[in-house]
Amino acid sequence: MADPAAPVRHEPDRPWMMRTYSGHSTAKASNELYRTNLAKGQTGLSIAFDLPTQTGYDPDDLNARGEVGKVGVPVAHLGHMRELLDGIPPGEMNTSMTINATAAWLLGLYVANAADQGVRSEALRGTTQNDIVKEYLSRGTYIYPPRSSRRLIVDMVAFCSEHIPKWNPMNVCSYHLQEAGATPVQEIAYSLATAIGVLDAVRESGQVPEDRMPNVVASISFFVNAGIRFVEETCKMRAFTEMWDRICAERYGITDPKARRFRYGVQVNSLGLTEAQPENNVQRIVLEALGVTLSKDARARSIQLPAWNEALGLPRPWDQQWSLRIQQVLAFETDLLEYDDIFAGSHVMERLTADLVEGAQAELDEVLALGGAFEAIDELKGRLVRSHTERMRRLETGDLKVVGVNCFTETADSPLDSAENILQVDPAVQGQMIEDVEAWRANRDAGAVAAALDELRRVAGTDENLMPATIALAEAGGTTGEWAGALREVFGEYRAPTGVAAAAGVAGGTDELREVAERVKALPGGPPRFLVAKPGLDGHSNGAEQIAVAGRDAGMEVIYQGIRLSPEQIAAVARDEDVDVIGLSILSGSHLELVPAVIDELRAADVDAPVTVGGIIPEADRPKLLELGVSAVYTPKDFELGHLMAEIAELAEAHRAR
Repeated sequence: MADPAAPVRHEPDRPWMMRTYSGHSTAKASNELYRTNLAKGQTGLSIAFDLPTQTGYDPDDLNARGEVGKVGVPVAHLGHMRELLDGIPPGEMNTSMTINATAAWLLGLYVANAADQGVRSEALRGTTQNDIVKEYLSRGTYIYPPRSSRRLIVDMVAFCSEHIPKWNPMNVCSYHLQEAGATPVQEIAYSLATAIGVLDAVRESGQVPEDRMPNVVASISFFVNAGIRFVEETCKMRAFTEMWDRICAERYGITDPKARRFRYGVQVNSLGLTEAQPENNVQRIVLEALGVTLSKDARARSIQLPAWNEALGLPRPWDQQWSLRIQQVLAFETDLLEYDDIFAGSHVMERLTADLVEGAQAELDEVLALGGAFEAIDELKGRLVRSHTERMRRLETGDLKVVGVNCFTETADSPLDSAENILQVDPAVQGQMIEDVEAWRANRDAGAVAAALDELRRVAGTDENLMPATIALAEAGGTTGEWAGALREVFGEYRAPTGVAAAAGVAGGTDELREVAERVKALPGGPPRFLVAKPGLDGHSNGAEQIAVAGRDAGMEVIYQGIRLSPEQIAAVARDEDVDVIGLSILSGSHLELVPAVIDELRAADVDAPVTVGGIIPEADRPKLLELGVSAVYTPKDFELGHLMAEIAELAEAHRAR
């Protein structure tokens, strides 16, 4: 019990690390943005990579078309890493890299760049996200099967413990789990199960001596989503802290309380940002930031806030500055940092925290009984899709209220509603990057690269640590696609479960969905065949999954084969399945490149089914898509799935009547 005579206030605590998640177009353009943001008071880097880099393709690979430089910065070789971090001393900066399947490679490039500048790896500080389980469950930028992916993570953890001791080799990411529908209980349980799966594997690998395991455990950090229910979110962080401390002590025998500390960074919930009345996103971001800062005992170590307009497209530098200023006002103008934990002794907070701990422990025990997170991918994916389906049904019925979306929708004309309010990536970037990577290959020692690739393949076929061979390839001039391609040859590729079958019919559907189901029963030829497809490298599948579930609940025969399909593959499926309607889901901003490619392939395959497009589509692009022959365009504000399925059924009926 606190001493009542003790002073209530104290000197302000050190603020959390302030980051802005950023990167776009080219390494040079991103470097300029980083240096500008650092000059404005940002205290750490948070690098966003483009989808080809995340999924192991070079800019000139056919799989990369339309995606280069769109949602992050392309980094294909050591020259790009040098350019990206030009003027930013690697030994002085704390760098977070949101990278998963290719995390080992990007860390290899980071180490090689530091060595070029005479900085030893022991001096490097930062984080690689490197959480492949949440990629299988939600984000979709995986490459290799679970066992091989875990081996890559284990090798990184072991290598960092010896050679990069200040680096966090894995940042267990619950952020995308919440976006995929996870409840707070699921978010806690699945994240902790992932951490346990990796740490158990590190211990079992024999690569880390027992006396170094406490340092390994302490190196594991977390990246958490902060939602709008900020009281519950505060308790979620307190529950995370309590459970992680117990796991470290009981499962791994860690006696030092500092090594058991739950160290986490945060991005507040982009899922909750709305396309409708986007000005409301500012207060959402502020409230969500409070959820991870109010409780001193469970305060975030680093925070990156999204921009108000991220539901519309890529934010501009000014938008990112606004989000940074929100953090700075909270840290430096308020008295938040001058007190001990203001919730200590609160029976409300303690009870809610205890309830979350109890629920999360039960869920965690179930996952461990299934063999752990890496063995339970199919089951966990199904649970998340079901949870998200239930959320969408609550949104559609109005039980879950979102201001400006399904309530208080009346609004005045907004000065924020303009095409200039998002960042537009120059389409010429892809061509420039193709020329760049071709020139890089032409000017390197091809023999040294070939030898390094041979060594990487050899090591991959053994139980040796992969990091030395990875760094050697980076130093020799290898590329992202070459590194990933060599490991594809040894490990193979993986297609994660969709979870759709487990969710269909579970939430019961809405009256409108049931009406559509009754209507399509009478269609000549049977239920409509509805192809839901995700072209390109975009792995954000939540929307596509919910459309697929709604289609099944509406009585349609839904064909959904998951993410990352080429236009050629989509056209082949459409032809072979004789589909009535095609729905394309694209959230990466690549719709103007990918949709025409898909339509061209459909025409070449003599498929005349109507095409619809859904995703983050700027209003200015809607007429362009309609001119291409697209029948309908949907964005996140079109949340009424019953109404949407009624329109899909009408398109199918019209197609059948031709």
